[in-house]
Amino acid sequence: MTYIAKPSLHHPDLPKNAVGHTRRDYEGKISTLCAGCGHDSISASIIQACFEMNIQPHRVAKLSGIGCSSKTPDYFLGNSHGFNSVHGRMPSVLTGANLANRDLLYLGVSGDGDSASIGLGQFAHCMRRGVNMVYIVENNGVYGLTKGQFSATADKGSKSKRGVVNSDEPIDMVGLALQLGASFVGRSFSGDKAQLVPLIKAAIEHKGAAFIDVVSPCVAFNNHPGSTKSYDYVREHNEAVNRLDFITGREEITADYAPGTVTTVQQHDGSILRLRKLAEDYDATDRIKVMNYLQERGAEGEVVTGLLYVNPEAQDLHEHMETVDTPLNGFGTRDLCPGNVALEKINASMR
Repeated sequence: MTYIAKPSLHHPDLPKNAVGHTRRDYEGKISTLCAGCGHDSISASIIQACFEMNIQPHRVAKLSGIGCSSKTPDYFLGNSHGFNSVHGRMPSVLTGANLANRDLLYLGVSGDGDSASIGLGQFAHCMRRGVNMVYIVENNGVYGLTKGQFSATADKGSKSKRGVVNSDEPIDMVGLALQLGASFVGRSFSGDKAQLVPLIKAAIEHKGAAFIDVVSPCVAFNNHPGSTKSYDYVREHNEAVNRLDFITGREEITADYAPGTVTTVQQHDGSILRLRKLAEDYDATDRIKVMNYLQERGAEGEVVTGLLYVNPEAQDLHEHMETVDTPLNGFGTRDLCPGNVALEKINASMR
């Protein structure tokens, strides 16, 4: 796969933040995702949030798994630490890194396939342990890298590009995060930057497991089965020596609506998404009321967006485990291997 780096030079008059960085300093390589992909809008929101918060890029560790969404950390914060793990295993890798060095800001980016299918168990334990991180799921309901099969978050009754109807019940990542003990839970839409940027900023400031589910439309699989210009039709009627794909560009989908209101967003495939933005007097501190409210609005076919739940007195994994203040990667050999006397003392305390 070819990656294209952006030019390092930029206009000297670009505005800088309090730590001397321009917005360009928070960007990464040029995206190879489809034109109009919602994931790129999420990357832009992360860049904007970090720029406005005056975060030093080298203090950020960004981790991901496998999938279109897991490619995106290469497109933002190019001067940060990064690790692309195997499919569904980002949470455990991030947990280990967090235990070794608590001084970094940990940002986990995943997808609905990476987190709701093969990585569901990893997601569950990361949330319940309260790992101090920002966990963003870029949720499009399909496996974009493998031609648009349903993911575990696809709504029951929704149709694939081939017209197949999904008969499985969807996994609600927000509902799971609430049940598993996440102390910060939010949902947004990739095209609503005015809402998503402050939500990311709040998650970064939060101490504990902060989860954001971002509805992010996939633009690559909108061709309908009845079209004679669709990929499927051409492949069935063409005797080709090889198989080539060309994904046409789409306009980015955006949404701008007031708190407490509902807006209808038509996606590229013609399907309708009803978004409800939380009202300004919404109480995000009562977990039971939050879960009931989400169920009520979901029954009306609405996707609620905003900061859904937050525990202002949350603790993180280090407090639960009573680890020392010094990062583990800062200890020397003498500290890590204190000798037989210390080992015997530990063993005696457990007898």
